Amino acid sequence: MLGDPRITRVTGDTTAAVYRRTEDVGAEDHPERHRDGPVPEAYCWSNLTSGNGSRALWLLLLPFMVVNLAHWMRPTARGRGTAVRLYGVLVRLIALSLTVLLTAAACEVALDLVAWQCAGAAECVGRRSWLGFLSPGQGGWWSQPGRRLALAAIVPAALVGLLWYLSNRTWSAYESQRPLELEEPDDDAPAPPGAPEPDGAPADRPALGRPGFWYGRRLVARLRAAHTAAGFLTVATAVGGAAARYDRSAGSPAASLGLLLEGGLVACGAVVVGVVCRRGRSERRLDNRIDRAVTSFLPPAALLLLLLACVYAAWSRPGWNSSGALPGEAVFGVLVLGQGLLVVVLAAVAWSLYRRTPEPRTTLRGLGGPAVAMLACALGGVMTGGVAQRVADWLDGPATPGMGGPSLVEGPPVLLSWQASVIPVLLLLLLAPVTWLVARTARRARRLGPEVEAEYAPAHPDPARTRRIARTRATAVLTDSAPRIVGLVSGATLFLGAGAVVGSWYSGQVPGLALDDAGPFTESLAEAAQATGSWLIGVGFILFVTWGRRAYRDVSARRTIGILWDVGTFWPRAAHPFAPPCYAERAVPDLSSRMCAWTGSTRGRLVISGHSQGSVLAAAAVWQLPAAARHQVALLTYGSPIERLYGRWFPAYFGPGPLQGLHRSVHCWRNLWRATDPIGGPVRIDEGGRPEVDRGPLRDPLVYGRTVGHPLPEPVLGHSDYQADPVFAVERAALLDRLGPVLPRQTAGEAQGSSGKSSG
Repeated sequence: MLGDPRITRVTGDTTAAVYRRTEDVGAEDHPERHRDGPVPEAYCWSNLTSGNGSRALWLLLLPFMVVNLAHWMRPTARGRGTAVRLYGVLVRLIALSLTVLLTAAACEVALDLVAWQCAGAAECVGRRSWLGFLSPGQGGWWSQPGRRLALAAIVPAALVGLLWYLSNRTWSAYESQRPLELEEPDDDAPAPPGAPEPDGAPADRPALGRPGFWYGRRLVARLRAAHTAAGFLTVATAVGGAAARYDRSAGSPAASLGLLLEGGLVACGAVVVGVVCRRGRSERRLDNRIDRAVTSFLPPAALLLLLLACVYAAWSRPGWNSSGALPGEAVFGVLVLGQGLLVVVLAAVAWSLYRRTPEPRTTLRGLGGPAVAMLACALGGVMTGGVAQRVADWLDGPATPGMGGPSLVEGPPVLLSWQASVIPVLLLLLLAPVTWLVARTARRARRLGPEVEAEYAPAHPDPARTRRIARTRATAVLTDSAPRIVGLVSGATLFLGAGAVVGSWYSGQVPGLALDDAGPFTESLAEAAQATGSWLIGVGFILFVTWGRRAYRDVSARRTIGILWDVGTFWPRAAHPFAPPCYAERAVPDLSSRMCAWTGSTRGRLVISGHSQGSVLAAAAVWQLPAAARHQVALLTYGSPIERLYGRWFPAYFGPGPLQGLHRSVHCWRNLWRATDPIGGPVRIDEGGRPEVDRGPLRDPLVYGRTVGHPLPEPVLGHSDYQADPVFAVERAALLDRLGPVLPRQTAGEAQGSSGKSSG
């Protein structure tokens, strides 16, 4: 429909809008003209996920997006309010550690590698003439180490300011649309002020149906202030801490000022942690309040401490010389160790929640959230370590930092080299399960061959055609193996990361030197792992940036990345404020407001039809409707991941209870799926006495070979073009008939066009 040039935007803007065919624009004014069929509308939200090219740069925020997903992956909980709140606190603390890690990596590059190590070495400065004014050999004002650090602090401070700006700007552009205050159902009466959030919701009105779920202005503002302050405090600690350590070792009278500065940093850091631990959001009502004391004073206070730290470090210290690495590299070890401990505690909490309310389809028996949080930490480590390794190699020329010899710079912290060294080990560990999956898929494809021919009963079997159909069906099942791979990668990352921390702290050297006395074979393995890991981590980061740069210029590549954002940015930014913006905070209110306004003004009924991610948006929008409006809605979903992906990974929000409640609350629901679809699947609702929801697996391809009705070969469609199947028109007509002859009858929003792409 969206590909038809004869369409008109009836409501919305250039970011997201509702469209009709031009001849249907005034359908409400002339219902007698549409007695024989529905009036289709299409809601397009593609510009929210794959609009202008700058959004491809959101790939750099991937660790923040992943840890935000972990927040919503908690198991279903009934009567466990304390455990639910603890789960949220732990995820938000992990998210805070990622902000500190990113800022610490920027400090490592700008302060340690450039301002401390390279600018303090005459030979390195000789090769980098743009650093000449910082060289002690020239004796300029900036030549003292403290002043070089204060100047270099501009880079990480600017990065933190940029993240704050992007978070604030994206909120204003995508998520600041306040939803309509629709009538409150009986089960959503506002809670008294200060009352804790409930552990669960009534079956027909789950968490996604609460009035304030899709409006997180207060929480995002609080977290944005806290994370911004944490970034500034990290930079201040790196600058002021180095000067304070020198003053204490030299017995300088300024040491007391250093202690006061460090005390201020610790106190402000404690406030940041307290703000992060307090959720500060109500979902029971539209919470439009802003915590002025936090948002107005916390970031400026941290910025003031940073300025004081720069002034303190820039104070004249003629006897201070920079040599080796900047003191304080243990920060990376503390961060990695803290992240590992937080993930372990999070896993214990998630396991206790799952044991209380076990649901067999839940991913990794409730441990999906901790596993994804571990992946977020690993992504953060790979990205930050890759930047540090590449900058060190660039500054050092042909030498290898950390390996001794004629190196110009000491190199990044030893821990980063150990982390890079475990990457080849992790890839080798993955080789066995990946090989097993490939072999199992090949065996399944061979077994499905006779079933395919029995299903179609072709007069002239074509082995190549049979193999293709069977292989497509077998490959589609691989999606269900993703939890095992994620669990294996996360577990291996946790243990290998712990080994890297122990190895770096115990030896104090990079792996290639730490195992010098372990024998020629072990030594060669260690050196190979270190070199390969350093190469992989650098190449991986370069490919990451290159992919983002290509997507900036290439619309098709940008749309591919948009599919990634469809899932990753569906959820509100409840854990990390610097994650890419949540498009559903705009799309869900758009859809629910349109449906509620239309049913209220026309007293008509509608079918909301959603494909892929559109089916998830459709369900979320229907949950937001008042009870009376929900009973006027029929739901048609196809290629839907609502149970296969969301029900397994986000059981508290799309588990069996919420989906059964949705089935009971709408007038009727039909879900179409194919065995060849790697994304969509059945919703698995068993409601005795009510019409069955699932219809499938649909035949794909429609015919095996050439027929009179299909003289050309039919493609295997997989996840796309469900509308091309005659069953789609039959089921839509059946839903309209079940809704009754109330006119005007309208299809309120096919979430996608015929292309089948989930971003419209």
